Amino acid sequence: MQDVDILKALANERRFVILEWLKEPREHFLPQVDGDLEDDGVCAVLIAEKLGITPATLSEHMRILVQAELVHAKRIKQWIFYRRNEDRIAALKQGLFARI
Repeated sequence: MQDVDILKALANERRFVILEWLKEPREHFLPQVDGDLEDDGVCAVLIAEKLGITPATLSEHMRILVQAELVHAKRIKQWIFYRRNEDRIAALKQGLFARI
């Protein structure tokens, strides 16, 4: 994983907002039928709806966040759920800015 992937992921306002929402999913999303908001993550459909974008557009945003290792993806039935990778985010907060 390269720093450029992280910077690319964080450079987009929508991706940054997604990370903010996933930090406290119970505050930003209603309960789901499948999957716990915190343990399993938030269903991609709910994120797309809240952003007002198509599932295909969300898929590209989430691909970039997963590639940067900022979120984990989990399949439950036919749905994909996303949650923050808190360990990776904490490491970034310490390491990325220490190098500048």
